[in-house]
Amino acid sequence: MPEHGERGTPGTGGGRAETARGRNETPDERADRRWAELIQEIRVAQTGVQILFGFLLTVVFTPRFAELPSADKTIYITTVALGAAATGALIGPVSFHRIVSGRRIKPQAVVWASRLTFTGLVLLLATLVSALFLVLRVATHDEFVPWLVAGVVTWYVVCWFVLPLWARIRYTTLDD
Repeated sequence: MPEHGERGTPGTGGGRAETARGRNETPDERADRRWAELIQEIRVAQTGVQILFGFLLTVVFTPRFAELPSADKTIYITTVALGAAATGALIGPVSFHRIVSGRRIKPQAVVWASRLTFTGLVLLLATLVSALFLVLRVATHDEFVPWLVAGVVTWYVVCWFVLPLWARIRYTTLDD
């Protein structure tokens, strides 16, 4: 499937594909570029999820953990499971690439790695929300916590999804 902005369909015989912005690259060059861009994006997300997940793993060993009500322990377990799932999805593209490397399927590998990354971002969002909810519940026990968390979730959704989708729609022409 052509990347957004390409004109025509790139040839499968290694020919170059013209894009709306003048980019002239073969399908293999395009796959290499997209892979490099994706890896840079993953590095940012992986660092955050690994730090958060590492911190979450230590909480169970603190003396206060045993005193938590069962509802808070359930939220904690959910948060750890979400963090583990996010870590798996965000590290998955590295393993995917390593296993299929040299098989001449980089364009397909980029598509699957991109899907894993997006899934990882959604799981990271859920992990952050769950962790924030747990921390604020334990810290305050106030009824405003769900509202505060809802505000932060809204902010994350706007920054991570709404704004990029708006820009994609706003700055993409039908000619592309």
